[in-house]
Amino acid sequence: MNEDVRMTAWVRGRVQGVGFRWFTRANALEIGGVVGFALNLDDGRVQVVAEGQRENCHRLLDWLRSADTPGRVDGVTEIWGTPRGGYDGFAIR
Repeated sequence: MNEDVRMTAWVRGRVQGVGFRWFTRANALEIGGVVGFALNLDDGRVQVVAEGQRENCHRLLDWLRSADTPGRVDGVTEIWGTPRGGYDGFAIR
Protein backbone atom coordinates (compact mmCIF):
# COMPACT_ATOMS: atom_id res chain seq x y z
CA MET A 1 0.00 0.00 0.00
CA ASN A 2 1.33 3.42 -0.94
CA GLU A 3 -0.93 5.81 0.95
CA ASP A 4 -0.39 9.55 1.22
CA VAL A 5 1.64 10.63 4.23
CA ARG A 6 3.28 13.67 5.80
CA MET A 7 6.98 13.40 6.60
CA THR A 8 8.63 16.07 8.73
CA ALA A 9 12.42 15.85 8.94
CA TRP A 10 14.99 17.89 10.82
CA VAL A 11 18.43 17.82 9.19
CA ARG A 12 21.44 18.78 11.29
CA GLY A 13 25.02 19.47 10.29
CA ARG A 14 26.43 22.14 7.98
CA VAL A 15 23.21 22.55 6.02
CA GLN A 16 22.67 26.31 5.93
CA GLY A 17 24.40 28.62 3.47
CA VAL A 18 25.30 25.75 1.12
CA GLY A 19 22.20 25.54 -1.13
CA PHE A 20 20.67 22.72 0.89
CA ARG A 21 17.07 23.98 0.62
CA TRP A 22 17.41 24.59 -3.13
CA PHE A 23 18.74 21.07 -3.75
CA THR A 24 16.05 19.61 -1.49
CA ARG A 25 13.38 21.33 -3.59
CA ALA A 26 15.06 20.17 -6.81
CA ASN A 27 15.08 16.57 -5.57
CA ALA A 28 11.45 16.76 -4.46
CA LEU A 29 10.50 18.03 -7.93
CA GLU A 30 12.59 15.30 -9.60
CA ILE A 31 10.92 12.60 -7.49
CA GLY A 32 7.53 14.08 -8.36
CA GLY A 33 4.27 14.00 -6.46
CA VAL A 34 5.82 15.56 -3.35
CA VAL A 35 4.64 18.91 -1.98
CA GLY A 36 5.79 20.84 1.07
CA PHE A 37 8.75 23.05 1.97
CA ALA A 38 12.32 23.34 3.25
CA LEU A 39 13.00 25.93 5.96
CA ASN A 40 16.16 27.14 7.73
CA LEU A 41 15.74 27.04 11.52
CA ASP A 42 17.38 29.45 13.95
CA ASP A 43 19.40 26.63 15.54
CA GLY A 44 21.21 25.80 12.26
CA ARG A 45 19.05 22.86 11.21
CA VAL A 46 16.86 22.63 8.11
CA GLN A 47 13.27 21.46 8.52
CA VAL A 48 11.77 19.58 5.58
CA VAL A 49 8.03 18.91 5.37
CA ALA A 50 6.95 16.64 2.53
CA GLU A 51 3.53 15.28 1.69
CA GLY A 52 2.75 12.69 -0.95
CA GLN A 53 2.87 8.96 -1.47
CA ARG A 54 4.88 7.15 1.20
CA GLU A 55 7.34 5.76 -1.36
CA ASN A 56 8.12 9.24 -2.71
CA CYS A 57 8.57 10.70 0.77
CA HIS A 58 10.92 7.81 1.61
CA ARG A 59 12.93 8.58 -1.54
CA LEU A 60 13.33 12.20 -0.42
CA LEU A 61 14.29 11.07 3.09
CA ASP A 62 16.87 8.67 1.65
CA TRP A 63 18.38 11.56 -0.33
CA LEU A 64 18.50 13.74 2.80
CA ARG A 65 20.55 11.00 4.48
CA SER A 66 22.81 10.37 1.48
CA ALA A 67 26.27 11.69 0.69
CA ASP A 68 24.81 13.55 -2.33
CA THR A 69 23.55 16.53 -0.34
CA PRO A 70 25.39 19.85 -0.30
CA GLY A 71 27.23 20.72 2.92
CA ARG A 72 27.49 18.00 5.55
CA VAL A 73 24.60 16.10 7.10
CA ASP A 74 25.37 14.84 10.60
CA GLY A 75 21.93 13.34 11.17
CA VAL A 76 18.27 13.36 10.21
CA THR A 77 15.34 12.88 12.55
CA GLU A 78 11.89 12.37 11.08
CA ILE A 79 8.30 11.84 12.11
CA TRP A 80 5.44 10.53 9.99
CA GLY A 81 1.84 11.61 10.07
CA THR A 82 -1.33 12.32 8.12
CA PRO A 83 -1.18 14.90 5.31
CA ARG A 84 -2.62 18.31 6.18
CA GLY A 85 -2.73 19.66 2.63
CA GLY A 86 -2.59 23.28 1.60
CA TYR A 87 0.63 23.10 -0.47
CA ASP A 88 0.69 24.02 -4.17
CA GLY A 89 4.19 22.67 -4.77
CA PHE A 90 7.50 22.39 -2.96
CA ALA A 91 8.69 25.74 -1.59
CA ILE A 92 11.85 27.18 -0.12
CA ARG A 93 11.02 29.20 2.96
